Amino acid sequence: MPPPSVSPRELALVFIVLTPLAVLFAAVGPIAQDPAYHALADGRALAGMPNAFNVISNAGFVIVGLLGLRLCLGPGVRGASRAWAVFFFGVLLVAIGSGYYHWSPGNATLAWDRLPMTVAFMALFAAVVSEHVRPEIERALLRGALTVGIVSVGWWHYTDDLRPYAWVQFAPLLALAFTVVAFPRRYTHSGYLLLGLAFYALAKVAEFYDAAIYDATGNAISGHSLKHLVAAAAPYCVYRMLRERKPVA
Repeated sequence: MPPPSVSPRELALVFIVLTPLAVLFAAVGPIAQDPAYHALADGRALAGMPNAFNVISNAGFVIVGLLGLRLCLGPGVRGASRAWAVFFFGVLLVAIGSGYYHWSPGNATLAWDRLPMTVAFMALFAAVVSEHVRPEIERALLRGALTVGIVSVGWWHYTDDLRPYAWVQFAPLLALAFTVVAFPRRYTHSGYLLLGLAFYALAKVAEFYDAAIYDATGNAISGHSLKHLVAAAAPYCVYRMLRERKPVA
């Protein structure tokens, strides 16, 4: 049986995924972790908990992760059910890993913050691509994507080079946006995915302005804590999509 032909859209998707990695390694030298990344604007302790608000603000990931897992493991979801379940499991682990890191910020604990994020990113990528492009590749794509994500964190941890991790964090999201727009939908409510991307982008802005937001709010909340709250809205959008969607007629 001849292998299935590859469409121009599929080639464009592969280009979008791989080109940023090639550019990073061809045109950019190793990117070391900036030690200033660990300097959080809000270091207030609460009941003996250091950086308390940066730790507690991860609660949103617990809520969304549990909601998503209940949906996936209960009545189930149509489509890439394995990848969606792994995605919400990754979201739940983000709360644990991020809480651990923010309790004691440093490169050693940051690895445990980033590992669950790569699980969530890559499971989301596998779910969306398999549903829109070729449903039969879900298992293989999920295994491959998760492996690449985990390796990217290991690469950074042992070489202090963030290039593969930066690619894992951003290239699949670009590919996700392209996939939703360029490929036919099999299910309704895919607009929730784009809304989730918007929340994630807003969360990154809040993270960048950590100290500025802390000052602007009279030390009520820092940009980093706000980042966690806004970022949790992104997987919640995925949850709403899966709960409400129906097959396209």
